[in-house]
Amino acid sequence: MEDIDFGKRDKRGNWKPNYKVTPNPKYIIPFEPLKLLKHIVGWNGYIFPWAFIWASVAVICWFFFTPPLEQMRNFELGWITYILVRNAIVVFLYAGFFHLHFFVQKSQGWNFKYNTKPLENNNSKFLFQNQTKDNLVYVFLSAIPIWTAYEVITYWLFANSFIPMIDWNLYPVYCAVLFFLVPTIRDIHFYLVHRFLHWPPLYKIGHKVHHNNTNPGPWSGLAMHPIEHTLYFTGIIFHWIIPSHPLIAMWHIFHAGLAPHAGHSGYDKMIFKNGKHLDIGAYDHYLHHKYFECNYGGGNFGWLDKWFGTLHDGSEEAHEKTLQRLKNKSYL
Repeated sequence: MEDIDFGKRDKRGNWKPNYKVTPNPKYIIPFEPLKLLKHIVGWNGYIFPWAFIWASVAVICWFFFTPPLEQMRNFELGWITYILVRNAIVVFLYAGFFHLHFFVQKSQGWNFKYNTKPLENNNSKFLFQNQTKDNLVYVFLSAIPIWTAYEVITYWLFANSFIPMIDWNLYPVYCAVLFFLVPTIRDIHFYLVHRFLHWPPLYKIGHKVHHNNTNPGPWSGLAMHPIEHTLYFTGIIFHWIIPSHPLIAMWHIFHAGLAPHAGHSGYDKMIFKNGKHLDIGAYDHYLHHKYFECNYGGGNFGWLDKWFGTLHDGSEEAHEKTLQRLKNKSYL
């Protein structure tokens, strides 16, 4: 597979896909139920492959690598450290897989990369003047500890019946629907938090760290200031308010912890040696890192960008509108 068969690359090396960014979920407006169903259960849709992969990781970790709930009634260093290490290993293996493929082995060169720039080195805006080292520090010394803190508190609340826990056996339909809706709920939350992070004072002290990655890599996904991590992972609080289950809450925060890595790789497709490929389709978020004032939403609910006029679909018209908004943002 060659990227020139699916898009075009300009003289500067920037590759643009043939498709336009469209708001998800597709086929809602206008409503086309059969196409919507196909989008939900078909390949490169709502479930497969990415949400299925992330949910599978969460389920496996819940059943095989999470202490019994009754053990978590008291805050104890042993089980808390276990969860912290478990989360670090999961992220290391998952994000490391993309970094190894794209930037260490360089398995597909610049093929399907949105630009032909390597990850930055010798740049003072990054810790140690190195983008990858900078990103690793923020991921392992901020993102994972804060993620783990929210997860630990959630287990403790459930274990002590401080928040209502729903039994899967008694309410299987309710639990299944809530589990299914997690990607949508999380992406709506992400849009709202993300817009807040672009409020000038908060951007300057927090979100700017993430936007230093104008040419992001897999580790950039969770490379954020601790202030941003604290806000980013608040989605799990949703499960403190409505009746839920620890597994569903865990799936929610695992979605937050795993979803950003492939989407920040800077590649549209991941190609394997056997000729198979996976569509990453993160052009919308790449445009956000390039132009800042567009595409704030997550992948499963892009209608908020459409409704609030912040959607950059890759067209020249959207490009001009985005540049105009960018001119009015003196804080960037």
